[in-house]
Amino acid sequence: MASTGDSEAIPEPSQPLQNQPEPQDNSQTVQTSTSQGDNGGPAAPMSKNALKRLRKVQEWEDGREDRKKRRREKRHATKARRREERAELIAQGADPAVLFAKKLPAQRVPIALILDCGFEDYMTERENVSLSSQVTRCYSDNRNFKYKSHLWISGWGGKLKERFETALENQHMNWKGVGFEEGNFLAAAVRAREKMVVDDGEMIDALKRSADNKVKWERDEKVPFPISDPIPELNEDFKDVVYLTSESPYTLERLEPNTSYVIGGLVDKNREKGLCYKRAVEMGIRTAKLPIGQYLMLRSRQILTTNHVVEIMVRWLECESWAEAFMHVIPKRKGATVREDEDDGEGEDEGDEEKEGGDKSENEIAKEDSAGLEAEVQLEEATGEQGQK
Repeated sequence: MASTGDSEAIPEPSQPLQNQPEPQDNSQTVQTSTSQGDNGGPAAPMSKNALKRLRKVQEWEDGREDRKKRRREKRHATKARRREERAELIAQGADPAVLFAKKLPAQRVPIALILDCGFEDYMTERENVSLSSQVTRCYSDNRNFKYKSHLWISGWGGKLKERFETALENQHMNWKGVGFEEGNFLAAAVRAREKMVVDDGEMIDALKRSADNKVKWERDEKVPFPISDPIPELNEDFKDVVYLTSESPYTLERLEPNTSYVIGGLVDKNREKGLCYKRAVEMGIRTAKLPIGQYLMLRSRQILTTNHVVEIMVRWLECESWAEAFMHVIPKRKGATVREDEDDGEGEDEGDEEKEGGDKSENEIAKEDSAGLEAEVQLEEATGEQGQK
């Protein structure tokens, strides 16, 4: 649903963002049609890359029903595997009362996490599928920890919404404590702010300490990511909003109460470097990066998906330790070790997923979809839903 009756004027991102040209294709072109263009002349030729992308889109559409069938089969297989695993544990002497015990509901705290899903035009079909799996895992993680945030999904519409309503069979309709906003992330921030006034939740010790000791926003000495000149001033109407992006010259110190943290729902494999940062800065919104390099040493550059960032945030609420949160979330294959010195480190990235060139592979999509299915099944078991999907 879209927000209505907001008292504040909500800025819209410029189209396109300043200094952020639309993706262009400069490869060799071939004539593909003899039809006339708008001015009566020959239609503009399509590039070889454009033709290749068009064929991929058509192949993806042709395989839609087959993917839906395979997903149902995988879902049933996941449920069967989990039943078998529990039966095996019981046979080995595990207490069924413990295995099937209902978890205590998470306590809501006055923090909002907003997934900015307004990047559909920058992603391929496969990447949009990947995003839907990440959104599902974000909801699952936010729900399953001791403390949970006010979770919002902005830019709710288009292919993401269509996938939830079709292939995912409206599973989101059963979600509790999550808001869907058709407008941009600032529209979601307005609604999150209003919700936190009515239902502020528990002011846990970690947030009390943040309130008592105000966070110091100190700019890093390194040259920031190139942005428009001059840089727009901060929008005072949204000083309680922080956009998480690795290009920011500011490092997140702690989470603060009654603050909305925006996480870019962008899966684009580095085609649009700095897009989230530019969007935030040009709308006058404060930015920050997670302090991964200050706490961990990594063998390679770390890439965090949207759901990785959500998990890190809710883990911090529970343990109040960035190092502990990072060590739980960052894959072991990255060889992460806790940094013993206090020097700034390299290799931190969060929010928008950035990898070198190319589209996501079928194997990557399959892995993320499997993880999303696992989260779906866990949610069904936790809430006692019985629908056959």
